[in-house]
Amino acid sequence: MNAGVCPICQHPTPTQHLAEVNWLSAAALAGLLGRLPMPLYAVPGKITVFDFTSKYCGPCQAYNEPLAKLHAQRADVAVVKVDINRPETKGIDWKSPVALQYGLRSIPHFKIIGPDGKLMAEDREARAMVNQFIAALK
Repeated sequence: MNAGVCPICQHPTPTQHLAEVNWLSAAALAGLLGRLPMPLYAVPGKITVFDFTSKYCGPCQAYNEPLAKLHAQRADVAVVKVDINRPETKGIDWKSPVALQYGLRSIPHFKIIGPDGKLMAEDREARAMVNQFIAALK
């Protein structure tokens, strides 16, 4: 794998790419797609890590750089950041359609979907897996 290319979309700078898509509100995206509830789409053939996050969550922000590295360095892993906040909301938006749909009570919250499209882990178990993935990076 070329470390300078996003393994999902072949964007030439994966960290920049992740930052560009990082804070697109899932609710806004759902509006663009014209659908709520907001479906999660795993990347076929890859382990897909869904990171439910908010820019108002300090622990969530601590995952930004490590997840960007994970996205860049592991060709078999795709990281999808899902901002739970609606654009007009200041603070963590626990009443957003995304937070309500996925029953989020704490963040960061992760869902990991396997290459076969089946749920591998969620919440604490998924966070432990993400932490293991990150710890194994060079």
